[in-house]
Amino acid sequence: MHVLRPQFRIEEQRALEFAGQRGFGVIVAADERGPRASHVPFVLGERDGHAIVQIHFTAKNPLVPLADGARRFLLIVAGDDAYISNDWYSSRDNVSTWLYEAVHLSGVAHLRELDENRRHGDTLLAVSEARLPKQPWDLAQMEPGKRESMLAAIRVVDLVVDQIEGQAKLNQHKSDVDHVAVADRLARSEETGHRRLARKMQALRPGLRYDVS
Repeated sequence: MHVLRPQFRIEEQRALEFAGQRGFGVIVAADERGPRASHVPFVLGERDGHAIVQIHFTAKNPLVPLADGARRFLLIVAGDDAYISNDWYSSRDNVSTWLYEAVHLSGVAHLRELDENRRHGDTLLAVSEARLPKQPWDLAQMEPGKRESMLAAIRVVDLVVDQIEGQAKLNQHKSDVDHVAVADRLARSEETGHRRLARKMQALRPGLRYDVS
């Protein structure tokens, strides 16, 4: 990831927390035909001092044979984003841009044995269901034959993270008056992602006067 400005960089531990809270991203690796990618849920853990991203693919996914214990995978985790028009700023002669948050986690990918599938499924469901305001659902509630058939159709991969890169481009380099102008615009948006970005911008400079909270 090319960090545009030093003040946009997300510190490594916070980048891991961001990725773990999102729990969904794009895995990318390359074979002789070029890049391959899949959109995947994941769980983030730790082993032997390394962050471990554990994901699963369908058994026929072309990324499965690439998880050979030597090849590097990249996980891209995106947050909210918003287009910013140049006339939203208070000062003149700004340019249009995009604000966004994103984290890249990369490292060597290792294919797990089939007996890891149930543990992975239980862990992924526990993390995902905990985000919902309801009694958690788990694999034990599934008809056993159907459950075992579905588990047999996936392959689990561990990505051992050795590079953590994050960027939060939230107009940190702009003046206070321009920062407020853009945050207020986003806070009035009908899109919830824009409003979340506005709250993060307000948290960066809490002492300023915003029209919309």
